[in-house]
Amino acid sequence: MRNLTMMTDLYQLTMMDGYFLQGKAKETAVFDVFFRQKDTINYAVFAGLDQAIDYVKELHFSNEDIEYLSSLNIFHREFLDYLSTFRFTGDMYSVCEGDIVYPQEPIIVVKAPLIEAQLIETALLNIISHQTLIATKSARIVDAARGKSVVEFGLRRAQGPDAGIYGARAAMIGGCNGTSNVLTGQMFDIPVKGTHSHSWVMSFDSELEAFRAFAKVYPDTCLLLVDTYDTVQGIKNAITVFDELKAQGHKPVGIRLDSGDLAYLSKLARKMLDKAGFTDAVVMASGDIDEYLLESLNSQGAKIDLYGVGTKLITSEDTPSLGGVYKLSAIERNGKLMPRMKISDSIVKVTNPGFKKLYRIYDKESGMAVADLIALDGETFDKPLTLTHETERWKTTTLTDYTIRPMLCKIFDAGKCVYDRPSLARIVEFSKREKAKFWDEYKRIDNPQIYKVNLSDKLYELKHSILKAHR
Repeated sequence: MRNLTMMTDLYQLTMMDGYFLQGKAKETAVFDVFFRQKDTINYAVFAGLDQAIDYVKELHFSNEDIEYLSSLNIFHREFLDYLSTFRFTGDMYSVCEGDIVYPQEPIIVVKAPLIEAQLIETALLNIISHQTLIATKSARIVDAARGKSVVEFGLRRAQGPDAGIYGARAAMIGGCNGTSNVLTGQMFDIPVKGTHSHSWVMSFDSELEAFRAFAKVYPDTCLLLVDTYDTVQGIKNAITVFDELKAQGHKPVGIRLDSGDLAYLSKLARKMLDKAGFTDAVVMASGDIDEYLLESLNSQGAKIDLYGVGTKLITSEDTPSLGGVYKLSAIERNGKLMPRMKISDSIVKVTNPGFKKLYRIYDKESGMAVADLIALDGETFDKPLTLTHETERWKTTTLTDYTIRPMLCKIFDAGKCVYDRPSLARIVEFSKREKAKFWDEYKRIDNPQIYKVNLSDKLYELKHSILKAHR
């Protein structure tokens, strides 16, 4: 595990210095991590908790860190002395990795001494926002693939080593079946998959010679890239090699298309392979694929069995930022937590006050998700339960036969990690199960049905009492 304590913005440290000198360091504070509405994200798949736990567990300032901070001539000596023994001693709650989450919902809640809670803002947002973004993009792409396997191929286009490593892990949480990233495979026991590149073909005197050489080395896992020169001739050359493999008692895997009209070429390839007797050979497609292209390929009847998705997945090209935020929601005063709230002319930037919990409500008969409820800590709910839209108050839903799941698990208790960290395989399976509990209308790529995220009556009343007081 790496010590990322110094991976923070300068203003976190200057505020901490100020809190320390003002005698506010030990005041208990509550901060919420959430994300704001995005036009290209109708839901998100939460990821990054495992790395966030490692970050918090390793929080400490080394002698070299203290020396560097001292050299900036910004910080007071007594504050730097305090940092030499700094550790996280607070509580942290989080939704589980792989859970489906929505804008404005508290996906991580930090309850800790103010000075400690302030420090971890930058790193938490960095870790959680990136991995949630990639897991979400992966989920959208997997949805659009309509049951076909998707492999993450993006390492060379990722924005740095960490983005490649943890982005591939997040892609698995979002639903990918494997990755080309060998280090991620080693670190997290993820299936690693790949074929060969154009350079393999170009290093031989002919495409047919290149295919034969590859088949000789990998006779039982032979998947050939057929578009280095002429795609149709490439398919014919692949079939020639497949016939030779078959005669030797081997079963070829298939071909890969990396360019051109994927709908037309995949249908042509399928016809040629079937005619040659290779009905089990797969047609794989790679290139600049995303959920929108997949929707188009589906509508055109493309005959593609497997997708390798790179750049547009690992960079979340159309949505490069999740819009994650970390806001103070309560502060200790005379031994009591007092609600705090960010007020803005922009409705989306008005926050929800208080120490809160998050619940998911399911229809008892179907098991499908009905709504999420953000409530104040300690609230209980009776049947029937009436949910009211926060701004359009005439919109109500009354639930009588339902189950309710608390979504926030305790991760740290007084600085100690108390969470039973699941394996990546368990996270992937959990995410798959939970995602299946949402109707397809909520997961639609374009114009999705809006999923209900409501405030409890008590939270609504608290929020609007604070707004009224600030008029």
